[in-house]
Amino acid sequence: MIFLSLFFLADFDIPVEELKEKYTYSYSKFVEIDGMNVHYTDQGSGFPIILLHGSGGSLHTWEGWASELKTNYRVISIDLPAFGLTGPHTRGDYSINSYTKFLYDFVNNLKLDSFHLAGNSLGGGIAWNFTSDYPERVDKLLLLDASGNRPKPKKQTTENTKKKGSSFSVFRLARIPVINKLFLYFTPKSIIRNNLEQVYYDDRKVTDTLVEQYHDFALREGNRQAFMDRLIMTRGKDTSHKLKEINNSTLILWGENDRWISVNSAYKFNEDIPNSKLVIMKKTGHLPMEEKPEESVKIAMDFLTESLK
Repeated sequence: MIFLSLFFLADFDIPVEELKEKYTYSYSKFVEIDGMNVHYTDQGSGFPIILLHGSGGSLHTWEGWASELKTNYRVISIDLPAFGLTGPHTRGDYSINSYTKFLYDFVNNLKLDSFHLAGNSLGGGIAWNFTSDYPERVDKLLLLDASGNRPKPKKQTTENTKKKGSSFSVFRLARIPVINKLFLYFTPKSIIRNNLEQVYYDDRKVTDTLVEQYHDFALREGNRQAFMDRLIMTRGKDTSHKLKEINNSTLILWGENDRWISVNSAYKFNEDIPNSKLVIMKKTGHLPMEEKPEESVKIAMDFLTESLK
């Protein structure tokens, strides 16, 4: 009886073909990169801009930006390996070097010699590492609450970093033995909602539809195991020293109320990257492009069309 009850409580993997019917667009495309069937969208025309999402996300996080950018640019968004419809990496390699090589292979497959590059969180970490390695390929770099350059921890005392509610995250739970095994079979929407409420400043914007989307992609066959594999990987060498070598024009856009990557990191990025511009968005969390698409994309478009002063 117990096992029967657990069976009905379990969250089963969702076949990718089923998710394709629900989450692809008319401008969705698939391309084979390193044995993976990579989902991306390609819309608009003009100079290309590539958009990279963060951990747990998908290319859908950029919908608000893409709808505006496509009037002047060729907008390409990617479901990174381990996420969205793309699913697990064929070799289970989720190091920053692996992601950088993936992006290199992707742009070469699309025959893109030069482009703007934007990334949020993990996507931001990939973006600046790629720019450091291949500066001639990137025209302008946009980092939104990017990973990979955290300053030494400081005690948070300002009201800007305070927020009521539970602070547990799926990342912490997934690192706990036994619980991480259960996570492969029990992934309640309540956990997804809790994490979205952490990365949003305004909880009212965390809708049932948004929770369902994130939950569906978490259940994409193979994604939960990939998520675990990423977390238990040995942390690679710190590459933040490469930031000082980036001379590409760079926008550092940050949510002042980011609880996952403190705004202190924004100031450190701005200090380390020579040719950078820093914009801090008030009453904004970890996902500026998703929580405040109109405001954040305007900042981005102004940056793309103007020279740094």
